[in-house]
Amino acid sequence: MGKRKRPPQQREDRRGQGQERQLLPQKKHYRQRAHANPFSDHSLDYPHTPDAVDWAVHFPASPGPPEFADVGCGFGGLLIALAPLFPDLRILGLEIRVQVSQYVQDRIAALRVTPDAATHYQNISIVRANAMKFLPNYFAKHSLSGIFFLFPDPHFKQRKHKARIISPTLLAEYAYALRPGGIVYTITDVRDLHEWMKSHLEAFPLFEAVSEDELRAEGKGPVVDAVYTSTEEGKKVERNAGEKWLACFRRIEVAREE
Repeated sequence: MGKRKRPPQQREDRRGQGQERQLLPQKKHYRQRAHANPFSDHSLDYPHTPDAVDWAVHFPASPGPPEFADVGCGFGGLLIALAPLFPDLRILGLEIRVQVSQYVQDRIAALRVTPDAATHYQNISIVRANAMKFLPNYFAKHSLSGIFFLFPDPHFKQRKHKARIISPTLLAEYAYALRPGGIVYTITDVRDLHEWMKSHLEAFPLFEAVSEDELRAEGKGPVVDAVYTSTEEGKKVERNAGEKWLACFRRIEVAREE
């Protein structure tokens, strides 16, 4: 039997998909260690205040400060997943590793020139930054409605716990940036780290726990789904049939005593 020919339209579609794949960067060209020391002096430039950030560089189609922040965004899986779900909402990723942040920047640039760029991926961006030191330099008071900590470095050794991204000192900064009603999303495949993050958030007076069912009832199901499945780490856990622990907290207002 002779080789069956594909219809012209199908050939054209496959050719377009191949060209799209060629535009996208490949992770193998962005070699990087899995973790970076947040206490090291990295050669980075920071804005003095959030007002000094030129958001038009990050969101040229709709300049302005972001509403979502993905801290330690890794290879940008959450950014890519949320972009088409919230085309009118600006989302910023923060990543300390130079090659990883460059990969995400190149990935977003490539996606912006795909056929659906008019509506997708114009609302996401990334900065190379050490969020443990300079988060307030990017986010004004009560400017965020969501902040994400997805599969953060567990820092297993007790002497390394001070490097964990959730701590009483850092929670004060997160509470400052989050508006009342905003949500902190955390997820990990390490039970000990889950309990650590959960206990610290429970102990902090400006956060209260919110269940997954509550978030879905409020229409945040697509966000929760992306938290579970969009990242490289999350996909790896699924391939290995591992467990994931989700903990979410709402920013609340506490009345000041007169």
